[in-house]
Amino acid sequence: MSDDRKQVLQAADDLVAAYAEGRLDDYFTTFAPDATFVFHTAEQRIESVAEYRRVMARWVLEDGFRVLNCLSYDRMVQLWGDTAVFTHSVETRISTGASEETLHERETIVFRREADGRWLGVHEHLSPAAVPPLGPDRPVPGDPE
Repeated sequence: MSDDRKQVLQAADDLVAAYAEGRLDDYFTTFAPDATFVFHTAEQRIESVAEYRRVMARWVLEDGFRVLNCLSYDRMVQLWGDTAVFTHSVETRISTGASEETLHERETIVFRREADGRWLGVHEHLSPAAVPPLGPDRPVPGDPE
């Protein structure tokens, strides 16, 4: 595995861990300030980290939104110079004031290598999984058990 691929996977691991653990300040620092976000749960594209912070604060205040856990699997990195596309499946357990639920989603994060060598997210796109995905604890169809 190339060093760039390892660094992108580490950047993705840091991002997912911060989100899963509710360390929102750490989570937001994994993105460039001008990053954009497209979420199936948001009414429109979010056009900066500052705007995302405001949206997240509203979700927390109005809905009692909280991430309880987040698992990343089925991961792939594609590299093009100083740009990388990271795709994965995510299983996220969330809590709102009303209930807890587990979300099955697919996500793409575009990373850009900064002048200091760090890989920061510049775009994130989150979609619901069309069918319950094969997760870390789910057998692959056709595999002997």
